[in-house]
Amino acid sequence: MKSTIFSVAAFAAVAAAAPAKNNLLAVRQAAPAITDGDILNYALTLEHLEDKFYREVLDKFSESDFEGAGFPAPFYANLKTVSKDESTHVSFLTAALKAAGVTPVEECTYDFGLTSVNMSIATASVLEGVGVSAYLGAAADIMSKNYLTAAGSILTVESRHSAYIRDALAQSPFPSPFDVPLKYNEVYTLAAPFIKSCPSTNPPLPVKAFPMLTASPDNPKTVTSGTKITLLTDGYTVKAADGQSQIYAAFITVTGPVFAEATPVEGGFSLIVPTADEGMAPIAGQMYVVLTGCNTVVTDETTAAGPAVVEVTPS
Repeated sequence: MKSTIFSVAAFAAVAAAAPAKNNLLAVRQAAPAITDGDILNYALTLEHLEDKFYREVLDKFSESDFEGAGFPAPFYANLKTVSKDESTHVSFLTAALKAAGVTPVEECTYDFGLTSVNMSIATASVLEGVGVSAYLGAAADIMSKNYLTAAGSILTVESRHSAYIRDALAQSPFPSPFDVPLKYNEVYTLAAPFIKSCPSTNPPLPVKAFPMLTASPDNPKTVTSGTKITLLTDGYTVKAADGQSQIYAAFITVTGPVFAEATPVEGGFSLIVPTADEGMAPIAGQMYVVLTGCNTVVTDETTAAGPAVVEVTPS
């Protein structure tokens, strides 16, 4: 088993160097410049994945399969509309990139592991939620007002997809007054397990995947703030450089991360789902959790693993 070793002392030095807001700004300024073309290709990469996912689901399962799994007839028809929306997003982004003189990425080869209707729709719910968070997280970096408006119009549609599918799964369609923005590498970490290979002609994207972190299947079926859960680090371990400093689980929200102390257990870490302070975005809905040695900010430099997706029922 390999070990991922990171320096909590180094993280503390970065966090203490400046107030949190200024430190985040410095990290952004130090990062390689990301162009609108990069962002559109990043969005297109995600839209290709969603587009292919829905096409495979609809090819593999019939309307009667959905009805047999407990989904009423209108759901299958509406899923076809969702699939068409994703195909339209692919066509739109591809055309926009070509018009800007940028080579658009092409569809990759994927493995979604589609074994049942219920599993497929659970995966669809996660993908739609990640899509919302991806567009929301990238919005501040888009320079062109036209592109920003177009991305916003796609984001709102992805949000409706997410709410509809969540409702079909008997989850709250709007569990929080805020959606969660994710950074490029956080999103790519969640998408990467589905991507098996991509055309060699695809332009490279300025993204990387962190070590994968997953919620244990043995976690309680209903998770709320105060619930003890386990996050799995399959095939690797996360340790502080000094072997004893505290590891934290950071729940990402639009108003800032909410931290919980993480305790090492066999195969990962256990923690208690925290409660956000009053006036902050709640820990509710499809949440994203990373492991870190820092309990003040979450950046690419302080993230050791994740994010994991954890569904938290509103209290």
